[in-house]
Amino acid sequence: MDKSRTTPVRFDVAKDGLYSSSIHFCDHLSSRHRTRRAARDPHCSALDITVNHPRFPSTLHFIPLLASKQQQQQPWRRWRSPLHLPEMEASAPSLLFLLLFASSLSRPSSALSADAGAASTARRHLLALIENGILPDDFEFDIEIGVRIANPRLRRAYIALQAWRSAIYSDPFNYTGNWQGPDVCTYNGVFCSPAPDEPSLNVVAGVDLNGADIAGHLPPELGLLTDVALFHINSNRFCGTIPKSFSRLAILREFDASNNRFVGPFPRVVLGLPSLTYLDLRFNDFEGALPPELFDKELDAIFLNDNRFSSRIPDNLGNSKASVVVVANNKLGGCIPASVGNMGATLNELILLNNGLVGCLPPEMGNLGNATVVDASLNSLTGELSESFQGLSKVEQLDLSHNVLMGVLPGRLCQLPSLASLTVSYNFFTGEAEECVPSSTKSELVVDDRSNCLAKRPRQKSNRL
Repeated sequence: MDKSRTTPVRFDVAKDGLYSSSIHFCDHLSSRHRTRRAARDPHCSALDITVNHPRFPSTLHFIPLLASKQQQQQPWRRWRSPLHLPEMEASAPSLLFLLLFASSLSRPSSALSADAGAASTARRHLLALIENGILPDDFEFDIEIGVRIANPRLRRAYIALQAWRSAIYSDPFNYTGNWQGPDVCTYNGVFCSPAPDEPSLNVVAGVDLNGADIAGHLPPELGLLTDVALFHINSNRFCGTIPKSFSRLAILREFDASNNRFVGPFPRVVLGLPSLTYLDLRFNDFEGALPPELFDKELDAIFLNDNRFSSRIPDNLGNSKASVVVVANNKLGGCIPASVGNMGATLNELILLNNGLVGCLPPEMGNLGNATVVDASLNSLTGELSESFQGLSKVEQLDLSHNVLMGVLPGRLCQLPSLASLTVSYNFFTGEAEECVPSSTKSELVVDDRSNCLAKRPRQKSNRL
């Protein structure tokens, strides 16, 4: 064998005491690491990743597609060439992830689990990535662990939580510091209770990591937490997407992933959760259209504000039985669907502010007889207020400011029995009924009518506008 072809090109990714990792670009594969296709070509390039860790050292072999004849003669050029070859397109994303993964394993960190279960999980993740190019969400959860847990449901929870711990790279308050050992019911933020279908078994019924400032991602093994009814992780720094394996969480009722760094389109996996009633995705970086199926689900609360959702509010908004719908501070356009009037029996709060909505306020909004808060401010809504708004008999706060509304403020609107705050500033109203003039309204009602076109009222728009 030509020894010049077996000498690897080595690049140290990280070194720190006992921890190190390196990348080897080899131009020759031993027979036990050849794929069926590579076995026919002894010059098929390969990438080895060696992780030297005191607890779980490993070497992983990455076999890309066959190189061209020219590339076979220049194995290093294969990985750094800017040419858009199919094999490079398939290999480059995985290569980048492998470099980052090997580097992260090389650093001594509290995020690295000290038990064999997490080690097995980490190796399995990387192997799955190498084999398929992506980390699959539905692989078989047959990970071997080094501890004995008689309760099979707690065993699955242990695997899930250890995988999650391995996916955490920053835990400034050491919140997951006690996530060690087989007794998952003692882990911080993990709550156990008797299983509803088998009271003799204790199961993980809830996870609450709110406000822990943890950074990491959600691994697919979390789909093993099939007994969880509550999953709260708000105010952290979790990133990436919601795993498709969450579809296994059949009894999950509350999902709060707000105030994190999740990205991508609306996580459609939540639409298939049959027991979900509370959905909170606010303050993330989700984008794209809102799926109409969202408003066909039996949800009680929908919080989607402060993302980057675009397109229109689906026409079937009124199918929702939710008591709270908040879609503020997105990039939604179009009109408010007339179907909103169908939500009168259940809706308490409707927050649509700062979305670039256009068109008229639909008269059907007057059917929201149980709503206490309605906010459609900071949009581009036009037209006049319909007399039907007198049907908002329980509304306490009504904010229509910063739009292009015009006409006259109807007196019956200002006489609503529960109304405490009416904000119509920064519009183009040219008149208001006597009942709406702040000096003559009931003492408990606060009316903000500044920056309109109201004669004899202070702080109005210039006559030149």
